This record gives sequence, structure tokens and C-alpha cells, in this order.
Amino acid sequence: MSPEPIRTVAAVIRDNAGRVLLVRKQGSAVFIQPGGKREPGEDSLATLARELEEELGVRLRPGSAVALGEFEDAAVNEPGRRVRAEVFAVEVEGAPAAQAEIAELAWIAPRPPFPVLVAPLSAGHILPRLPDADRPDADAARAAE
Repeated sequence: MSPEPIRTVAAVIRDNAGRVLLVRKQGSAVFIQPGGKREPGEDSLATLARELEEELGVRLRPGSAVALGEFEDAAVNEPGRRVRAEVFAVEVEGAPAAQAEIAELAWIAPRPPFPVLVAPLSAGHILPRLPDADRPDADAARAAE
């Protein structure tokens, strides 16, 4: 019997150009959505706010979170396990910077080809569901607005 999936809460943070922020943990080659596991008694948005502060030094903008759904795929940092993430599009206050266990940040267009190695959960489930993810001219269209 396979173990229950690892439950997490993850953020989709976009910049003015429509790129999405991904993070790479120390000791990993794969980029993932920022976020993490709940602590006892935390709800989803409290978890996300805490993780964004710890990992990126930013604050979750109150009222900005929009639920995108729950997605599941192979866990990249725990071999043989699966991860199930509750995902929110959010806005943050402050400039993201790698902190705590985060080694590197990458701002990427939300469609392949990706310039970095992206986790299956992000590449196969989260990024394809974002507005403009399938439009090759999305960045140009946004810039013209």
C-alpha cells in the first residue's frame, strides 16, 4: 500500500511580465512552486503566508489569494512519494529573495520550453492552467496593454 501523498500549499506568484516565480531548494536540481507543509492548526493561507515569509522574505498581500485547485504528482525531493498541493495565485509585498532552504529563484514564462528543470507538479498541472500559459504571444500582448 502506498503512503498518503505529502500535503502542501503552494503559491503562483507572477511578475508584471506574466512570468511565474519558481524556487530551488538546496541540494535539489529541480524548481518548484514556493510554499510548504502545514504546521498543526494552520489553515491553507496561514501556511502560505508563513512559508513565503520564511523562504522568500515577502508578505502575502491580504485578500489577494485566488484558489486554483488541488494537484498531485511525483514528489521531486522525496523519492517514491507523491505530493498533493493546494495551489493559490497570490500577490506579495516585497522583493522575493532566496532564504532558509531556498538556494535559487527563477522567473519563467509559464509554458515550455522551460529554461530550468521544473517539477512534474508545476510543469504538468499548475503552469498549464494559468491564463496565457498556452499563448506564445502572451508576454508581448501584456506588454502592449
